[in-house]
Amino acid sequence: MKNALDISANVRSGKVSAVEITQTALNKIAEKNQELNCFTEITTATALKDAQKIDQEIAESKNPGILAGVPFAVKNLFDIAGITTLAGAKINAENLPATQDATAITKLKKAGAVLVGALNMDEYAYGFVTENAHYGTTRNPHDLNRIAGGSSGGSAAAVAGGLVPFSLGSDTNGSIRVPAALCGVFGFKPTYCRLSRAGVKLFSSSLDHIGHFANSVRDIAAIFDILQGADEQDPVCTKRLPELCLPQINHDISKLRIAIADDYFTQNLEIGALEAVQKVANALNVREYVTIPEAKVARAAAFIITACEGANLHLDNLKIRPQDFDFATRDRFLAGALIPHSWYIQAQRFRRWYRNQVMEIFNQVDIIIAPTTPITAPLIGQETMILDGQEILIRPHLGLFTQPLSFIGLPVLSVPIYQDNSLPVGVQLIAKPYNELLILQVAAVLEKKGIFTCRY
Repeated sequence: MKNALDISANVRSGKVSAVEITQTALNKIAEKNQELNCFTEITTATALKDAQKIDQEIAESKNPGILAGVPFAVKNLFDIAGITTLAGAKINAENLPATQDATAITKLKKAGAVLVGALNMDEYAYGFVTENAHYGTTRNPHDLNRIAGGSSGGSAAAVAGGLVPFSLGSDTNGSIRVPAALCGVFGFKPTYCRLSRAGVKLFSSSLDHIGHFANSVRDIAAIFDILQGADEQDPVCTKRLPELCLPQINHDISKLRIAIADDYFTQNLEIGALEAVQKVANALNVREYVTIPEAKVARAAAFIITACEGANLHLDNLKIRPQDFDFATRDRFLAGALIPHSWYIQAQRFRRWYRNQVMEIFNQVDIIIAPTTPITAPLIGQETMILDGQEILIRPHLGLFTQPLSFIGLPVLSVPIYQDNSLPVGVQLIAKPYNELLILQVAAVLEKKGIFTCRY
């Protein structure tokens, strides 16, 4: 059983115990993690204890929650009580263990989910490859010679490899959607500030989102419903009342206006990525195109804001112990520290203008379709790729199509597309802020049509 809601239904009906499900997941992690390198911490004792509690609640005819007995894991920048939060960094290994779980973990446990561990990532979430200098490279379950993507690479690979049915990650410039696309699973980045970031180590506070990976649209919706809600521990988190999506998902999207992003989003990508977008568009009978203006500039501005905010967070350690950083992360932070303040201010001014332009587009359409990544998963250690006849660096360019969207906090779901026996590629379904339900409605229709399915 790879879907969370299916597992929970069987646990709640008594067909299988939460302890059995948890032990099976722990056994699979022990078997496969050595080759995939998804986990940096496995919480065996507490997971089995929590599973026993679920079984006891069921025996006492209590409601154990919608995710009763479902194993999950989190990117290692989420605080887990009793465990040191690494955020992919060697420096953080010296810190004291967290005293309480991150809000997102608390909510999921309350819903009956069982935490089985923490997952590998790029150092400080600054990257798209999860080739971590301190904790090793996470490998793609579809081809162990290829990257899983990043920075939430461990989170995507753990789901794609069947180790857990869902996981949590974070997305600044594409760090959920990129690994979701390369590993062939669903990756959801809700609206900026929609979900609490309390207990999560931040990278770029004005850009960071949390979100999740799963194998089905219904699982994505159920987890989103659980994670919603205001949180006093996160002043940025919206006070907006939760809108439960799972009960509202149907297959009527006849009134939705859907369009394909053209111009910038049709350049610098492999033919397979373009064909995946067309496959989704054909399934929805979409023929309309829209142009997102200045997407290239938006990506440049996102780079500036990311580098400046990230460097500011780590400035003290950059001064006194630069040798303890992953060199690739260190060099980008150092570059960010040297960016003039005027550049940062201008990038934020442009951000406001750009958001207004994109909101105008959403007065005409409800959903926009675009590629997630320009290519399928590159080989581990591969540094460059050829796009439109030009050789360009892989690390900064895997986010070509994700950065202009997270830059203004739009909700986006990356859905997995498989062409014949090739590696998976992702397609983004994009809506204006707080319209997650529309995205999930469209995704549910595509899933029913068999346009995509997760494979492992």
